[in-house]
Amino acid sequence: MNPVAAFPHVFFLGIGGIGMSALARWFQANGHSVSGYDKTPTPLTEALSAEGIAVHYEDAVANIPVEVRQNSAQTLVVLTPAIPQDHQEWAWLREQGYDIRKRSQVLGLLTQGRPTIAVAGTHGKTTTSSMVAHLLHHAGVPSAAFLGGIAVNLGSNLLLPPASAPTATTPVVVEADEYDRSFLTLFPTVAIVTSTDADHLDIYGHKEALVESFRQFVGQIQPGGTLIINHTADPSVAAAAPAGVQVIRYGLSPEQGPELYADHITAEGHRFRFNLHGPQGSVEELELAVPGYHNVENMLAAACVAQLHGLSAAQLQSAVAAYRGVKRRFEFILTAGTPGKPKVYVDDYAHHPREIEAFLRSLRALYPGRQLRVVFQPHLFSRTRDFAPGFAESLSLADEVVLLDIYPARELPMPGVTSELILSQITAPVKSLQTKEEILRNAETNPNFDVLATVGAGDIDQLVPRLRNILNLRWNGAEA
Repeated sequence: MNPVAAFPHVFFLGIGGIGMSALARWFQANGHSVSGYDKTPTPLTEALSAEGIAVHYEDAVANIPVEVRQNSAQTLVVLTPAIPQDHQEWAWLREQGYDIRKRSQVLGLLTQGRPTIAVAGTHGKTTTSSMVAHLLHHAGVPSAAFLGGIAVNLGSNLLLPPASAPTATTPVVVEADEYDRSFLTLFPTVAIVTSTDADHLDIYGHKEALVESFRQFVGQIQPGGTLIINHTADPSVAAAAPAGVQVIRYGLSPEQGPELYADHITAEGHRFRFNLHGPQGSVEELELAVPGYHNVENMLAAACVAQLHGLSAAQLQSAVAAYRGVKRRFEFILTAGTPGKPKVYVDDYAHHPREIEAFLRSLRALYPGRQLRVVFQPHLFSRTRDFAPGFAESLSLADEVVLLDIYPARELPMPGVTSELILSQITAPVKSLQTKEEILRNAETNPNFDVLATVGAGDIDQLVPRLRNILNLRWNGAEA
């Protein structure tokens, strides 16, 4: 029986979150009455409203739809951790005894008894899970996916299988989020672990506790399942795989010792070409239109999953070539100039030092010798406090670094923790702390860059359309 069938009404607190909105769309598509609250309107909440989902933005119990207020026993409430403790609607729903679940718990319910492909890791989850979903979908393998970003090929963060696909055998691709140990609600048949770098130390306290949660997650892989794990991950995580689970380590070259690796990697324009070698066989001349060595590595893991689900070499070649990435993951916003002297604006969601390093090294490889300006918005006070030296080191790969104030997300300010903590340690030739309006003005008046990158997981994306218009006028003499 469908474990959520008892709830004809589903109400979301934080419906505009990328993961929450995917769940909202799933419930809507499966005949539930869906509504929700979010703090501010965004293109995503407006899209949900256009799809028939009732969304409100003022925290007031009276704004909760009548059918939700009058049917507590038949309503499932889905909660995001970003909702503050003093939220009026949440307080009322608790007092009235509603069934309130975290997003991760609901994902656990929806994947019960279904073949589950869970992508875990402190970075790379969204891109890798979108790659898995795309490869299966492109090859015609019936599948479902809940993604943490808008996949360009799908135009959505949700993939639904055909209505005729049998639930019991249709694989579901999900992001297995380590934040708050959320991924421990999942019991995958195939798991990918992209990285176990330190993160979320506000939750875990120290890296060993984080690694222990990954060991627990890997220990929940179903008998006869498969673990595909990056060779740089803590070795104790792979060792935690249950007996009978196939363990496949992956990396960019055979010298690193993985069973799954790439060779003959070449970059040409925005495209990376490579050959794949692994336990399921070799596939030559794969062409990836989404640049970055880290994306070649992500595609190795995704392609291995596709091979496990029966894709041939020809199907993989076609599907990899067709992949177009995820919004805000190495997203080319604007290009101009000549091949020898390009002008480029790229936007990326990177918010961990290792992600930023991988992104900027790939930009440097694509555009050697070009003047690189990076605008970065730190995400969370705790992450800034814990990783300030790492942020400074990775950002120093740029010629110029501009920092915004910290985006607080779910946190309150911490004494002494500001963007200055990072800025003071940056060694790039030019560095500054600016507001969004100053960044826009400087894009118009200070043209001393060839490549611009906006980076971060907060609301820095609000700058993107305005920067695109400014730069298009400067570079092409036209509105974007």
